[in-house]
Amino acid sequence: MRRAIGTKSTDAAELARQISGAVQRERIIPRFVDSYVVENGRQALQVHAALYRDLLALLQREALLALSVRALELVCNAASVESKPKARGMSRRGATLFRRKFLNALARQQAWTAGDALDFQRDLQMYEELLARAATTRRARKPFEVANHPFVDRCAFLLDSSFMEKARLAASQALNELEKLGDQLCRREQNS
Repeated sequence: MRRAIGTKSTDAAELARQISGAVQRERIIPRFVDSYVVENGRQALQVHAALYRDLLALLQREALLALSVRALELVCNAASVESKPKARGMSRRGATLFRRKFLNALARQQAWTAGDALDFQRDLQMYEELLARAATTRRARKPFEVANHPFVDRCAFLLDSSFMEKARLAASQALNELEKLGDQLCRREQNS
């Protein structure tokens, strides 16, 4: 029998653990940066090891934000991965509780300070507000089309602001991979 995600207090912690592990395990961000460097001849991005590590850490955080937004959207709004028409979302109280538990678990998983956790929560809220504004124009995009998503803009600016359009296109492709990963994680959690 299938159970709804969020029925146990451990569901939020488990989802946070899976998302955190998947960002590291799948290596989407390092592959995204490396392929961008090769395709656009921007080897200067990798010359200084310390700066490259800092860039990867910032982009990993952005990926964690994008995955968290996607997972919370799927779980709390019951935007079922299979798109079942009768799927209902959590109650407002249940969604708030799940979100709080998810963010607490993620902060523990990442070993963040209170300030880091608040910064992440603020950025997560900003992502959600920007995506809510763009929701009216949201449609399926073509592979060569750049996504209208805060992840794309922020990553492009961090990665290579002098070639913003190329960086936005590469970040959009990374976002597609992250969204697929988020869908898989939520589907797996819903089926367990």
